[in-house]
Amino acid sequence: MPDELLVIIPTRGRPQAVPAIIEAWDATDATADVLFAVDTDDPELAAYKQHAATYKADSRVRFTFGKRRRLVGTLNAQAVKAAKSYRFLAFMGDDHRPRPAGMPWDARIRECLSGGPGIVYGNDLLQGEKMATAVAMTSDIVTMLGVMVPDCLVHLCADLVWVDWGRGMGRITYLDDMVIEHLHPAAGKAELDQGYEEANSSEQVSSDSAAYYDYRDNGALEADLAKLRKLVEEAGG
Repeated sequence: MPDELLVIIPTRGRPQAVPAIIEAWDATDATADVLFAVDTDDPELAAYKQHAATYKADSRVRFTFGKRRRLVGTLNAQAVKAAKSYRFLAFMGDDHRPRPAGMPWDARIRECLSGGPGIVYGNDLLQGEKMATAVAMTSDIVTMLGVMVPDCLVHLCADLVWVDWGRGMGRITYLDDMVIEHLHPAAGKAELDQGYEEANSSEQVSSDSAAYYDYRDNGALEADLAKLRKLVEEAGG
């Protein structure tokens, strides 16, 4: 397996994010591969396909087009596939942007995760250490659990689960000076659009919150942590 990092970005309705993200890759000297996962029923599908053609020659950039699974479903489907080929996997939203620093952010991720199973995240300038709104992990975590996010969730609360996993397995690193900015309406850095309205509707907040608390408090989290601790133990750590 190559010692490489893939960043998976589920995206819908925001084709303008693609060149902005690639610009952020270039500005930070990132060499990580990036996969844009696009729904085939996206109203902006033609624009995404044009971007796919534009960046075809960039070996870092790839696109996948498939049926709509919502954020968690799409991320899980792509992560399980990618875990067979990449040592490190990461998630960013299409509203995240890595920012320049002394050392490229993707090199820091590789460095932090090179010692064995673990999770690392940076400062999104919104939630900070509280939530891993963008995250990276060793792919053996995905292989062990069969998911990158519990599939009881649809869109929200994944960032809480990743912190729970990392703390529970004793292998989590927060890098305050590794900025992966979250350009979210809650921070006044984006306008509300259909995607934000759907993901943050009262119905979605209630549904995902209830699913998260059930996962956390009724045994499923502990079952997953037992698997992750075994993974750490088997890796010698």
